[in-house]
Amino acid sequence: MEVLQIRKKFQITLPRSIRERLGLQEGDYIALEVRDEEIVLRAKKLVDKGQAWFWSGEWQEAEREAEADIQSGRVHEFADAEEAIVFLHRRADAEGPGE
Repeated sequence: MEVLQIRKKFQITLPRSIRERLGLQEGDYIALEVRDEEIVLRAKKLVDKGQAWFWSGEWQEAEREAEADIQSGRVHEFADAEEAIVFLHRRADAEGPGE
């Protein structure tokens, strides 16, 4: 636990150990939440609105799944899109309807 002193204009300084642990840089953002008698700070990064989809929980879960597939070798390489489509059709036929 770190103890901070409230200074002039109600400012506090985050200790170096905390800044380094969270990778905080000057100009970064912190979200503050009050819970009962606690102050909770969270490091935040701003994302362009056009990129927000990438950071959704659903998309990030799909990214983790894809990364796990790559790491375990569950990948296929194709010479072109037509070869990939043929592979997918064969796979679908082999699995049968509704699977």
